[in-house]
Amino acid sequence: MDTVPINGGESSSALFGDNLKGVLLAVVSSAFIGASFIVKKKGLKRAGAAGQRAGVGGYGYLLEPLWWVGMVTMIIGEIANFVAYIFAPAVLVTPLGALSIIVSAVLAHFILKEKLQRMGVLGCVLCIVGSTVIVLHAPEEKTPSSVDQIWNLATQPAFLLYMASAAAVSLVLMLHCSPRYGQTNIMVYLGICSVIGSLTVMSIKAIGIAIKLTVQGINQTGYFQTWIFAMVAVSCIVIQLNYLNKALDTFNTAVVSPIYYAMFTTLTILASAIMFKDWSGQSASSIASEICGFITVLSGTTVLHSTREPDSPSSTDLYTPLSPRIFWHIQGNGEVEKFKDDDLLSNDFIAVVRQDYFI
Repeated sequence: MDTVPINGGESSSALFGDNLKGVLLAVVSSAFIGASFIVKKKGLKRAGAAGQRAGVGGYGYLLEPLWWVGMVTMIIGEIANFVAYIFAPAVLVTPLGALSIIVSAVLAHFILKEKLQRMGVLGCVLCIVGSTVIVLHAPEEKTPSSVDQIWNLATQPAFLLYMASAAAVSLVLMLHCSPRYGQTNIMVYLGICSVIGSLTVMSIKAIGIAIKLTVQGINQTGYFQTWIFAMVAVSCIVIQLNYLNKALDTFNTAVVSPIYYAMFTTLTILASAIMFKDWSGQSASSIASEICGFITVLSGTTVLHSTREPDSPSSTDLYTPLSPRIFWHIQGNGEVEKFKDDDLLSNDFIAVVRQDYFI
């Protein structure tokens, strides 16, 4: 009889210690990920100043050391977040990811001089509150015991339909919307990142379970499903990084971070619920709370998008605006003429103006 309270106390103490480790790792993860947005954007700006910007399809940032510092910072944060899930439950770790939004917004305000308006602060708060409500009332996960079992879950009709829908939406956004609206509508790039990101998390979960089982002595490397999940994860991560770089290079960081977090969290919870069939058995109050949380996220996203300060356009053209008082030469039809700003040209006069003619 005396041993029961002792064991119960030891068990509670161990559980508290594990949760504390998970919380600390999640906080560290958020700090690293939030800071990585700022470092990567500074790297993107440097790369854009020396060549073609990432927002218009350039990949010069791959040669920029500062961008790689941001990438390493993000990887460290993601690793810390992954380990946090080992010690603490998802309902405790996932909401703390919202701290990366605060870190990113504050650093962007002071380092990148991207002013965060008061309504933008309200939008951040709404996104954080709504995402937290969704996560806290999300269904509990049932962890599979093998990669083969995860494969069966991934090939069930409901999740196959989700994957097909995600692939179709991503292709439409990448092939049709991105070239036309990517530079003006923030939801295009972040929509791609979020939809693909939900599939990334599912494949990474499968890889994580495979690694855990292999460490425990149940080798999962012999299953072809493990390598399929690995290839899907790598492919999705590459696509995410590409379009996240475009979003960071095109739009305000203080807006990119919360919108991406809100959309990514919502779609990931939806994908996880469909794949692991965790929606069954939920109470009506939990479902209502999730709907309210989702509406709150949409409200916060709308507020952030409507109060966004437009970034100053970075011109990639070699020609710069001319002073209205400058004298300039125009060569046309073999003749050179000199004009002032108040001289007018005939409508029939066609000439090519080159920067090396300016004096």
